[in-house]
Amino acid sequence: MFPDDLKYTAEHEWVRVGDDGADGASDIVTVGITDYAQGALGDIVYVSLPEVGEAVAPGSSVGELESTKSVSDLYAPLAGTVTARNEALDQTPELVNSDPYGEGWLLRLRLDDPAAAEELLDAAAYATQVGD
Repeated sequence: MFPDDLKYTAEHEWVRVGDDGADGASDIVTVGITDYAQGALGDIVYVSLPEVGEAVAPGSSVGELESTKSVSDLYAPLAGTVTARNEALDQTPELVNSDPYGEGWLLRLRLDDPAAAEELLDAAAYATQVGD
């Protein structure tokens, strides 16, 4: 149910290390929320993301996802600097619902410590955490 090529956090974010959209660099990760999280949130109507160049600390709030049900914080999964934000979400925030692992990505980070990504949950551990 959860893609095996991703890492996950207890706060329901996913991390893709060095994906094609980030030129394959191992110190660049793409971050989004899981299908489980978007389902729990309901229809996303607004996304607030950090600015490019902003330094983030693991576990710190870096934005918000507003749905028809509630407003939820977005947390940085790892320490790094924002290198990109998904500008498409300004006009079409529902991409987070319709394609959470693809076009609904949220931001990209250049990691302070690329090895830290290995400490995140794998798909099986995340599935156990959410009871799937």
